[in-house]
Amino acid sequence: MRDGKALKIAVTGKGGVGKTFVAAGLAYFLANRNFRVIAIDADPTPNLALTLGIPREKAAEIVPVSENKKLIEEKTGTGFSGVYRLSFTVDDVVRDFSYPSPLGVNLLVMGTVRSAGSGCMCPANAVIRALLRHLIVERDEAVILDMEAGIEHLGRGTARHVDLMLAVADSNLKALETAGKIAKLASDMQIEKVFLVGNKVSNRLEEEAIAKFASEARIKLLGFIPYDEKILEADRLGKSPFLCAADASAVRALMKLGEKLLSYQCM
Repeated sequence: MRDGKALKIAVTGKGGVGKTFVAAGLAYFLANRNFRVIAIDADPTPNLALTLGIPREKAAEIVPVSENKKLIEEKTGTGFSGVYRLSFTVDDVVRDFSYPSPLGVNLLVMGTVRSAGSGCMCPANAVIRALLRHLIVERDEAVILDMEAGIEHLGRGTARHVDLMLAVADSNLKALETAGKIAKLASDMQIEKVFLVGNKVSNRLEEEAIAKFASEARIKLLGFIPYDEKILEADRLGKSPFLCAADASAVRALMKLGEKLLSYQCM
């Protein structure tokens, strides 16, 4: 087993289910337990910076790695020929382009891997894939990935080094079905520990619907996070709920799920 302090967790799910809240909360939880943590925003609409407490003005200045043309050209040697290097180092990218947050977590806004048919995006894809592999396979700190609904771009060789995969969903059937597809793909890519997290749960009926789906889809249910107006208010204000609403029931529930995750990782 990998050193426990080098835990790699991928958080994914359908848009709008609250996966960024879960990813940021787990990063905060680990940082409070003396892990060195880097949080990776690999979502098409990056919001992790605000949830980690980075001020809006600073967050707006962050350029995703996938859109940093100068960096990509330096790494891949992209020129007018369209030919680029396949071998390059990316360890300096983490050092030079990560941002410290008030929660004690470093943030790297990565951006997303575009489709192979987008042509000129190939060098950017190469950098992102190399960076993902470096972070998940080679780095010796905890890594939390906030990802879009789909993990194909990790690549099979990189994905199998993910220690824990969390599929976040509310009680909406589409969100649950997306979580089911994610769990199936994760299993196919040899990620052994995959869990469903029920988020924004308002009542017992919603809990039962999520639990029923988990049972039928044979996905381990990690637990529930309640619907909480304090979290929505923090989002509306562009603030971190872990700074302005630390007593919120959703925050407390997420911290308990963090404890459960650590116990599962030790098994």
